[in-house]
Amino acid sequence: DLQICQHRAPTCCTKKMEESYQAAVRRERTQSIQALNFELKYMIVGHITAFQEAFESLLRFAENRTSSLFETAYRPMAKEAAEPVKELFTDISLYILGAETTVESAVLRFFDSLFPLVYSRLINPGITDLSEDYTECLRLTRQDINPFGHYSKNLVAELSKSLWASRMLSQALSLGIEVINTTEHAALSRECSRALVKMQYCPHCQGLTLIRPCVGYCLNVMRGCLASVSELDAQWREFISTLEYLANEMAASHELEAALSGIWSSINEAILHAQLNGPQLSATVDKVCGQPKQQEGNLSSANIVPVKEVTGTQTFVMAHTSLNNKRREFISYMKRSRTFYASIAERLCDGDLVMRDSSTCWNGEDVV
Repeated sequence: DLQICQHRAPTCCTKKMEESYQAAVRRERTQSIQALNFELKYMIVGHITAFQEAFESLLRFAENRTSSLFETAYRPMAKEAAEPVKELFTDISLYILGAETTVESAVLRFFDSLFPLVYSRLINPGITDLSEDYTECLRLTRQDINPFGHYSKNLVAELSKSLWASRMLSQALSLGIEVINTTEHAALSRECSRALVKMQYCPHCQGLTLIRPCVGYCLNVMRGCLASVSELDAQWREFISTLEYLANEMAASHELEAALSGIWSSINEAILHAQLNGPQLSATVDKVCGQPKQQEGNLSSANIVPVKEVTGTQTFVMAHTSLNNKRREFISYMKRSRTFYASIAERLCDGDLVMRDSSTCWNGEDVV
């Protein structure tokens, strides 16, 4: 009553053994594909972690640099500016990781929060009563009177260009893991599991426990079984090319490291621009928001000396080098995996599964 291992000679197999063999080949095939995938998945997961650590290192450096700007050059507002600075860098981090947000909304929200502080601490340092309503009016007025000139828009443009590739690379790596996980659990068809039993276990039914399949026979069976997986070849090659493109974009003229390290400078220029135009801004704000309470003998606008550089360059150079090295190493490895899905049958038929160094092997019907 055998369904798969039918043979002219007497057999030591039963139908129940054939069913056990089918369960065994399904389990073995999943384990074989998992073993093949392991190195590739390990590399991608490792680099997702490494990239994120490098991103976080650069973000922390850029955030500390920006905080130092306020503490050294704009001390009257440093304490109150700490929260908007923290929010800005949190939003940038979330954007890189794929959150539903935009660089523009993050940057403009920061400048909305910054304007009431610049206005009340630097342009009109005599203001004593900064009510919630007045603060909100200043926030809304920022969008209309544009106190920071072109600097806020320039920062949006610069960060958008550099962060886009990082965000896409982060999402692409996650997609790569998803694809690999899906192929590991691709179900074997009934025809495939029967063909695998015939190839691997039917010789056992004849007492031929040491004989192994012929190479060509193994390749035919595996290619048939993995046709749906090997169809990923074209898309996988395209995926690798896209990773290469994104990595090159990150390393191009609008690179992430330079954009992040320049945030403090853009904010500094924006604040200086607002101070230079203080009288015009005050006149406009008074019309829109009214005049707040001021101390007697209104203090003159503080003369701020622009900060040329904030310390910590060595940390930045290390993070910059680390990210560049990881990028190169990762793309080099991924390029070597370009034929991963095209060659999956060959790799499964490699090693101990088939008979390579002998003239005797199993062809599905007999020993040849």
